[in-house]
Amino acid sequence: MSVDTSVDTVVPARSTNAPRPAARRDRAAALRAAFLRAAPALALFAAVRLTGTLLMAVWAWHIGKSPLRLLGQSWDSLWYTRIAAHGYGHTRIFGDGEIIQSDLAFFPLYPGLIRAVSSLLPVTPGGAGLLISWTAALAAAWGVFAVVDRLHGRRVATVTVVLWGLLPHSVVLSMAYTEPALVALSAWSLYAVLTRRWLLAGALAALAGLSRPNAVALVAAVVLTAAHELLRRRQRGWRVWAGALLAPLGWASYVLYVGIRKGDPLGGYFAVQADWSSRFDFGSGTLKFIKHLVSAPERFGFPMALVIVAVGVLLFALMVYGMDRRPPLVLLVYAGVLVVITVGGAGFFESKPRFLLPAFPLLLPLACALTRARPRAAVTVTVALAGLSMAYGTYLLAVAPMPM
Repeated sequence: MSVDTSVDTVVPARSTNAPRPAARRDRAAALRAAFLRAAPALALFAAVRLTGTLLMAVWAWHIGKSPLRLLGQSWDSLWYTRIAAHGYGHTRIFGDGEIIQSDLAFFPLYPGLIRAVSSLLPVTPGGAGLLISWTAALAAAWGVFAVVDRLHGRRVATVTVVLWGLLPHSVVLSMAYTEPALVALSAWSLYAVLTRRWLLAGALAALAGLSRPNAVALVAAVVLTAAHELLRRRQRGWRVWAGALLAPLGWASYVLYVGIRKGDPLGGYFAVQADWSSRFDFGSGTLKFIKHLVSAPERFGFPMALVIVAVGVLLFALMVYGMDRRPPLVLLVYAGVLVVITVGGAGFFESKPRFLLPAFPLLLPLACALTRARPRAAVTVTVALAGLSMAYGTYLLAVAPMPM
């Protein structure tokens, strides 16, 4: 399927810079039609996530835990809500001061949104975080649908959205975590690239860069695709350049801010991450942990994380070499950088599957295969994934004594 290279134009009114009423109506009609096209996929996504959340809640009540507390005040959620309430500056010291974990490791977009929502609405910071995450998860599902629908049609797009909602770590999409916001911004930025809206793509990538460190994958995807288009002379004009220049501003500005605050503009942020045992070591830490897993018993979540990461690598290989039609460069770069970060990064091995959650293009080979399979086989695979996702999500949030 060819990619539409047209760019939406706005015709100014005679006396103002605003679009004419007819243009506004056309845009509203197009948006309404797009939402109605995506509505079945969004309904299925909401159904699977709501079912998984309800099952987790039932088990949490059974063991005497609060489901809302688990969803809104677990692990990283506590750091985000604290930043929202008090700003940056909190550290935790372990042992004899050998390990110092700073809240500067957490990017500012999500805490800023929590602070804004909790100021406007009568909710706690944890409740605000959940409202933001649930809204962003639906926006992300719509963005995933839009990207895949443009490339492979409505049926494959619907299956991809359902599969994304059934990933083993998809419980994170129901928590007060940053992944829903990151994926929403990433998916719509990728869609903007596919439709040649370079300014929008760069602006969304800049916002995504303020949400999480691995948003650098989206930045790389937008910048490299823009460079490729310019070198091949497929796209010209200032908008391509502006989109490419906008994309890294959010990520780079926060990294530089932390570096200046720590007295080392270029290395300060990475020193903060190193204090969290989070660094890029080209996979050395991953190999060491795999050796540990095969030589000693470990909690269930650790070998499960290894399996999920291995499947992610396999899906990327299938995405590159096993599909009838190779995905566009922007999706290959985005998914590829996320895989490299996940495999090549050290620290918190149990969190690696969560780092792959934004990499929804990895699901394209499986989604295409399911749409071609016999209905009974497709239903069997989907039901099996649903059972795994809901059971494992409940285990991670309500049972497992390890961070996500």
